Amino acid sequence: MSVPTVEAIRSALDQVLDPEIRKPITELDMVEKIDVADSGAVTVRVLLTIPGCPMKNTITRDVTNAVLGVEGVTDAHVDLGSMTEEQRENLRTKLRGSSGEPEIPFTKPDSLTRVYAIASGKGGVGKSTVTANLAAAMAEDGLRVGVLDADVYGFSIPRMMGVEQPPTRVDDMILPPVSHDVKVISIGMFVPGNQAVVWRGPMLHRALQQFLADVFWGDLDVLLLDLPPGTGDIAISTAQLLPNAEIVVITTPQAAAADVAERAGSIAVQTKQRTVGVIENMSWLSQPDGSKLELFGSGGGEVVADRLTETLGTDVNVIGQVPLDVDAGKASDEGTPIVLSHPNSPASLVIKDIAKQLTHRSRGLAGRSLGVSPV
Repeated sequence: MSVPTVEAIRSALDQVLDPEIRKPITELDMVEKIDVADSGAVTVRVLLTIPGCPMKNTITRDVTNAVLGVEGVTDAHVDLGSMTEEQRENLRTKLRGSSGEPEIPFTKPDSLTRVYAIASGKGGVGKSTVTANLAAAMAEDGLRVGVLDADVYGFSIPRMMGVEQPPTRVDDMILPPVSHDVKVISIGMFVPGNQAVVWRGPMLHRALQQFLADVFWGDLDVLLLDLPPGTGDIAISTAQLLPNAEIVVITTPQAAAADVAERAGSIAVQTKQRTVGVIENMSWLSQPDGSKLELFGSGGGEVVADRLTETLGTDVNVIGQVPLDVDAGKASDEGTPIVLSHPNSPASLVIKDIAKQLTHRSRGLAGRSLGVSPV
């Protein structure tokens, strides 16, 4: 058997993605050296973005498997190092395109990312649960998805998405953890234990701005923002920082929740954003005989949609009624959204349908560089 070439090894490493940046490690200049012995044993020197990178075991495993898959390789060893300050700066510049002040990529004219702000008038309607499951469903469909937990006071997305490792800092750039193929960021990743966040308006605005600009999101198809209940500082800051964000309103069937949810959607009048639809959560509990037990009444979603249609002057429809599911809470506590743990449950099927509705429009070629130039 012939000895593998360095080119063959590098070609195999082209398929190894950095777990956080989601780009090939060869493209990120993380592969410093490849040594191939006459016996077929291969040693790869990989530079981690920072010393003690939390994903070093994943990188080691993926590199080892990729190298062992090359014909002629008899053994594979990964030698881990870390980037110098200059190399990290080059990486940061390569990812952001410049070394200037971080910008919010989703507001640029050539951005193709669909941004949805998931809003509710009151707490307890399952907004975060719906957000986490929509993200997981979209990612399972092959889309590149990010979730920004903008509910600074009541953050819960990290637990629901099963995020266990902290974000990685590369100088002033933050690499968000990835769970269930979804990039996730939350203030809960930066406070110790279950410590409360006691901030006022300016700090909330700055935190949201940093999550949008300092975090390396990469080329996302969809960004979901889990907003806090109501129409306070974060909702206003979202409109200022992401004027292109579309609002999805979450409500329950009961009249009291519908009244409050209407206010969350009608903020679009002041912010000039589009309200894309209403999701009615906890619509009913399916019974063994196939009947539906409407624990919280009925019609709340339709009421909100009709009122918003009248207020906004555009059609706002109910895009899904999600039934109660006893497994949903347990799945969230265990960090695996129900669309993944129980994909064929009634709630999962409805959420998957909503996810398809929100993402059915293709990204197209508008604003996208084709990589050609005149001769």
